[in-house]
Amino acid sequence: MAAEALSGGMTATMLALTTEGGDRAVLRLMTNEPWRTHGADMTRRERETQLMLADTDVPAPRSIALDADGLHTGEAAHLMTLTPGRVDEQRADDAYLQALAATLVGIHELRPARQPRTYQCWAVPAKRVVPDWATDPAAWRQAFAIAEQDPPAYEGTFLHRDFQPSNVLWSGGEISGVVDWVETSWGPAWLDVAHCRTHLAFTHGTAVADRFADAYAGLTGREAAPYWDVLDLVGWLPSPNRVAIVSDPAQQARLEEHLLSVL
Repeated sequence: MAAEALSGGMTATMLALTTEGGDRAVLRLMTNEPWRTHGADMTRRERETQLMLADTDVPAPRSIALDADGLHTGEAAHLMTLTPGRVDEQRADDAYLQALAATLVGIHELRPARQPRTYQCWAVPAKRVVPDWATDPAAWRQAFAIAEQDPPAYEGTFLHRDFQPSNVLWSGGEISGVVDWVETSWGPAWLDVAHCRTHLAFTHGTAVADRFADAYAGLTGREAAPYWDVLDLVGWLPSPNRVAIVSDPAQQARLEEHLLSVL
Protein backbone atom coordinates (compact mmCIF):
# COMPACT_ATOMS: atom_id res chain seq x y z
CA MET A 1 0.00 0.00 0.00
CA ALA A 2 1.41 3.39 -1.05
CA ALA A 3 0.25 6.69 0.47
CA GLU A 4 0.60 10.17 -0.99
CA ALA A 5 -0.36 13.40 0.78
CA LEU A 6 -2.92 15.50 -1.07
CA SER A 7 -2.75 19.29 -1.14
CA GLY A 8 -5.40 21.39 0.59
CA GLY A 9 -7.29 19.82 3.45
CA MET A 10 -7.46 22.59 6.08
CA THR A 11 -9.54 20.44 8.41
CA ALA A 12 -7.69 17.15 7.98
CA THR A 13 -4.80 15.18 6.59
CA MET A 14 -5.86 13.82 3.19
CA LEU A 15 -3.99 10.81 1.79
CA ALA A 16 -4.29 9.19 -1.62
CA LEU A 17 -3.85 5.44 -1.17
CA THR A 18 -2.85 2.99 -3.89
CA THR A 19 -3.05 -0.76 -3.34
CA GLU A 20 -0.62 -3.25 -4.86
CA GLY A 21 -3.37 -4.10 -7.33
CA GLY A 22 -3.61 -0.46 -8.46
CA ASP A 23 -6.89 0.43 -6.76
CA ARG A 24 -6.96 4.01 -5.47
CA ALA A 25 -8.83 5.64 -2.59
CA VAL A 26 -8.66 8.71 -0.35
CA LEU A 27 -8.34 8.60 3.42
CA ARG A 28 -9.46 11.57 5.51
CA LEU A 29 -7.76 11.72 8.92
CA MET A 30 -9.15 14.39 11.26
CA THR A 31 -5.79 15.54 12.61
CA ASN A 32 -6.23 19.32 12.68
CA GLU A 33 -7.80 21.28 15.52
CA PRO A 34 -10.39 22.53 16.16
CA TRP A 35 -11.99 20.12 13.69
CA ARG A 36 -10.24 17.13 15.28
CA THR A 37 -12.40 17.59 18.38
CA HIS A 38 -15.51 17.13 16.22
CA GLY A 39 -13.93 14.53 13.94
CA ALA A 40 -16.31 11.69 14.80
CA ASP A 41 -19.39 13.71 13.91
CA MET A 42 -17.81 15.18 10.79
CA THR A 43 -16.66 11.87 9.35
CA ARG A 44 -20.02 10.24 10.12
CA ARG A 45 -21.80 13.12 8.40
CA GLU A 46 -19.57 12.83 5.34
CA ARG A 47 -20.12 9.09 5.07
CA GLU A 48 -23.89 9.41 5.43
CA THR A 49 -23.95 12.12 2.77
CA GLN A 50 -21.82 10.16 0.33
CA LEU A 51 -23.97 7.06 0.78
CA MET A 52 -27.01 9.17 -0.06
CA LEU A 53 -25.28 10.76 -3.07
CA ALA A 54 -24.48 7.33 -4.52
CA ASP A 55 -28.01 7.21 -5.97
CA THR A 56 -27.84 10.70 -7.48
CA ASP A 57 -26.14 12.42 -10.40
CA VAL A 58 -24.02 14.62 -8.13
CA PRO A 59 -20.35 13.85 -8.92
CA ALA A 60 -18.96 13.06 -5.49
CA PRO A 61 -16.70 10.45 -3.89
CA ARG A 62 -18.36 7.26 -2.65
CA SER A 63 -17.86 6.10 0.92
CA ILE A 64 -15.93 2.87 1.44
CA ALA A 65 -15.40 2.61 5.21
CA LEU A 66 -15.61 4.65 8.41
CA ASP A 67 -13.47 4.71 11.56
CA ALA A 68 -15.21 7.59 13.34
CA ASP A 69 -13.79 6.72 16.75
CA GLY A 70 -10.24 6.23 15.47
CA LEU A 71 -10.00 2.69 16.81
CA HIS A 72 -7.96 1.50 13.82
CA THR A 73 -6.31 4.71 12.57
CA GLY A 74 -5.72 6.71 15.74
CA GLU A 75 -7.90 9.57 14.48
CA ALA A 76 -11.45 9.87 13.24
CA ALA A 77 -11.13 8.64 9.67
CA HIS A 78 -13.18 8.16 6.52
CA LEU A 79 -12.10 6.11 3.51
CA MET A 80 -13.67 7.02 0.15
CA THR A 81 -13.16 6.54 -3.54
CA LEU A 82 -10.67 8.80 -5.31
CA THR A 83 -12.44 11.25 -7.62
CA PRO A 84 -10.44 12.15 -10.73
CA GLY A 85 -9.65 15.75 -11.54
CA ARG A 86 -7.89 18.82 -10.25
CA VAL A 87 -8.90 22.05 -8.57
CA ASP A 88 -8.87 25.03 -10.95
CA GLU A 89 -9.19 28.32 -9.06
CA GLN A 90 -7.62 30.50 -11.75
CA ARG A 91 -10.49 30.39 -14.22
CA ALA A 92 -13.22 33.01 -14.14
CA ASP A 93 -14.79 32.75 -17.58
CA ASP A 94 -18.54 32.48 -18.12
CA ALA A 95 -18.45 28.75 -18.94
CA TYR A 96 -16.61 28.08 -15.67
CA LEU A 97 -19.06 30.13 -13.60
CA GLN A 98 -22.08 28.62 -15.36
CA ALA A 99 -20.81 25.10 -14.64
CA LEU A 100 -20.27 25.96 -10.98
CA ALA A 101 -23.78 27.39 -10.74
CA ALA A 102 -25.40 24.40 -12.48
CA THR A 103 -23.61 21.97 -10.17
CA LEU A 104 -24.76 23.90 -7.11
CA VAL A 105 -28.33 23.91 -8.42
CA GLY A 106 -28.15 20.11 -8.69
CA ILE A 107 -27.02 19.88 -5.07
CA HIS A 108 -29.81 22.17 -3.90
CA GLU A 109 -32.41 20.07 -5.69
CA LEU A 110 -31.57 17.00 -3.58
CA ARG A 111 -34.31 15.85 -1.20
CA PRO A 112 -32.80 13.17 1.06
CA ALA A 113 -34.98 10.77 2.99
CA ARG A 114 -33.40 12.08 6.18
CA GLN A 115 -32.87 15.82 6.46
CA PRO A 116 -29.33 16.79 7.54
CA ARG A 117 -28.64 19.06 10.49
CA THR A 118 -29.60 22.73 10.37
CA TYR A 119 -26.76 24.94 9.12
CA GLN A 120 -24.32 26.45 11.61
CA CYS A 121 -23.47 30.15 11.52
CA TRP A 122 -19.72 30.67 11.01
CA ALA A 123 -19.91 34.41 11.75
CA VAL A 124 -19.55 33.72 15.47
CA PRO A 125 -19.25 36.68 17.88
CA ALA A 126 -15.52 36.06 18.41
CA LYS A 127 -14.92 36.86 14.73
CA ARG A 128 -16.75 40.19 14.85
CA VAL A 129 -13.63 42.25 15.32
CA VAL A 130 -12.55 44.83 12.75
CA PRO A 131 -9.44 43.35 11.10
CA ASP A 132 -6.25 45.36 11.45
CA TRP A 133 -5.93 45.56 7.65
CA ALA A 134 -9.38 47.16 7.18
CA THR A 135 -9.50 50.54 5.43
CA ASP A 136 -13.21 51.07 6.16
CA PRO A 137 -13.81 50.02 9.79
CA ALA A 138 -17.34 51.45 9.72
CA ALA A 139 -18.32 48.99 6.99
CA TRP A 140 -17.17 46.05 9.08
CA ARG A 141 -19.02 47.36 12.13
CA GLN A 142 -22.14 47.61 9.96
CA ALA A 143 -21.60 44.01 8.87
CA PHE A 144 -21.28 42.89 12.49
CA ALA A 145 -24.55 44.64 13.34
CA ILE A 146 -26.27 42.81 10.49
CA ALA A 147 -24.82 39.49 11.63
CA GLU A 148 -26.32 40.06 15.07
CA GLN A 149 -29.82 40.30 13.61
CA ASP A 150 -32.18 37.34 13.39
CA PRO A 151 -31.95 35.65 9.99
CA PRO A 152 -34.71 36.35 7.48
CA ALA A 153 -37.28 33.67 6.71
CA TYR A 154 -36.11 31.11 4.19
CA GLU A 155 -37.16 27.91 2.46
CA GLY A 156 -34.93 25.08 3.60
CA THR A 157 -32.62 23.46 1.05
CA PHE A 158 -29.98 20.74 1.03
CA LEU A 159 -26.61 22.52 1.37
CA HIS A 160 -23.06 21.45 0.66
CA ARG A 161 -22.19 24.27 3.07
CA ASP A 162 -18.58 24.63 1.88
CA PHE A 163 -19.18 24.91 -1.86
CA GLN A 164 -16.29 26.87 -3.37
CA PRO A 165 -13.79 26.44 -6.22
CA SER A 166 -11.26 24.70 -3.95
CA ASN A 167 -13.76 21.88 -3.39
CA VAL A 168 -14.63 21.38 -7.07
CA LEU A 169 -12.55 19.11 -9.31
CA TRP A 170 -12.21 19.51 -13.08
CA SER A 171 -11.17 17.09 -15.81
CA GLY A 172 -11.24 17.71 -19.55
CA GLY A 173 -12.77 21.14 -19.05
CA GLU A 174 -15.76 19.77 -17.13
CA ILE A 175 -16.56 19.31 -13.45
CA SER A 176 -15.60 15.78 -12.43
CA GLY A 177 -16.31 15.94 -8.72
CA VAL A 178 -17.38 17.89 -5.66
CA VAL A 179 -15.50 16.97 -2.50
CA ASP A 180 -15.46 17.77 1.24
CA TRP A 181 -18.95 16.89 2.47
CA VAL A 182 -18.27 17.12 6.21
CA GLU A 183 -20.36 20.29 6.67
CA THR A 184 -23.50 19.13 4.81
CA SER A 185 -26.50 20.98 6.24
CA TRP A 186 -30.05 22.16 5.68
CA GLY A 187 -30.68 25.87 5.29
CA PRO A 188 -31.08 28.81 2.89
CA ALA A 189 -29.84 28.16 -0.64
CA TRP A 190 -28.19 31.58 -0.82
CA LEU A 191 -25.84 30.64 2.01
CA ASP A 192 -24.08 28.25 -0.39
CA VAL A 193 -24.18 30.88 -3.13
CA ALA A 194 -22.75 33.50 -0.77
CA HIS A 195 -19.90 31.22 0.33
CA CYS A 196 -18.82 30.57 -3.25
CA ARG A 197 -19.28 34.27 -4.08
CA THR A 198 -16.96 35.33 -1.28
CA HIS A 199 -14.26 32.91 -2.42
CA LEU A 200 -14.57 34.16 -6.00
CA ALA A 201 -14.50 37.77 -4.78
CA PHE A 202 -11.25 37.57 -2.81
CA THR A 203 -9.67 35.50 -5.60
CA HIS A 204 -10.89 37.39 -8.68
CA GLY A 205 -12.92 40.39 -7.50
CA THR A 206 -16.55 41.33 -6.94
CA ALA A 207 -17.42 41.47 -10.64
CA VAL A 208 -16.70 37.73 -10.98
CA ALA A 209 -18.64 36.97 -7.80
CA ASP A 210 -21.61 38.89 -9.18
CA ARG A 211 -21.48 36.98 -12.47
CA PHE A 212 -21.63 33.70 -10.55
CA ALA A 213 -24.63 34.94 -8.58
CA ASP A 214 -26.33 36.01 -11.82
CA ALA A 215 -25.71 32.56 -13.33
CA TYR A 216 -27.24 30.85 -10.29
CA ALA A 217 -30.20 33.23 -10.18
CA GLY A 218 -30.77 32.72 -13.90
CA LEU A 219 -31.04 28.96 -13.39
CA THR A 220 -33.25 29.08 -10.28
CA GLY A 221 -35.12 32.38 -10.24
CA ARG A 222 -33.87 32.92 -6.70
CA GLU A 223 -33.08 36.53 -5.86
CA ALA A 224 -29.95 37.70 -4.08
CA ALA A 225 -30.21 37.76 -0.29
CA PRO A 226 -27.58 40.20 1.06
CA TYR A 227 -27.99 39.07 4.69
CA TRP A 228 -26.41 35.70 3.83
CA ASP A 229 -23.61 37.38 1.88
CA VAL A 230 -22.77 39.52 4.90
CA LEU A 231 -22.95 36.52 7.23
CA ASP A 232 -20.55 34.59 5.03
CA LEU A 233 -18.12 37.51 4.68
CA VAL A 234 -17.86 37.84 8.46
CA GLY A 235 -17.38 34.08 8.68
CA TRP A 236 -14.12 34.32 6.72
CA LEU A 237 -12.54 36.55 9.40
CA PRO A 238 -10.19 34.71 11.77
CA SER A 239 -11.13 33.48 15.19
CA PRO A 240 -8.87 34.60 18.06
CA ASN A 241 -5.53 32.75 18.12
CA ARG A 242 -6.26 31.17 14.73
CA VAL A 243 -4.38 31.53 11.48
CA ALA A 244 -6.30 33.75 9.07
CA ILE A 245 -7.77 32.01 6.03
CA VAL A 246 -7.45 35.20 3.97
CA SER A 247 -3.95 36.54 4.69
CA ASP A 248 -2.76 37.92 1.36
CA PRO A 249 -3.08 41.75 1.34
CA ALA A 250 -4.50 41.78 -2.19
CA GLN A 251 -7.15 39.23 -1.24
CA GLN A 252 -7.95 41.17 1.94
CA ALA A 253 -8.50 44.31 -0.14
CA ARG A 254 -10.81 42.42 -2.50
CA LEU A 255 -12.68 40.96 0.48
CA GLU A 256 -13.39 44.45 1.81
CA GLU A 257 -14.33 45.65 -1.69
CA HIS A 258 -16.87 42.82 -1.86
CA LEU A 259 -18.26 43.74 1.55
CA LEU A 260 -18.77 47.34 0.42
CA SER A 261 -20.54 46.09 -2.72
CA VAL A 262 -22.83 43.82 -0.72
CA LEU A 263 -23.66 46.57 1.77
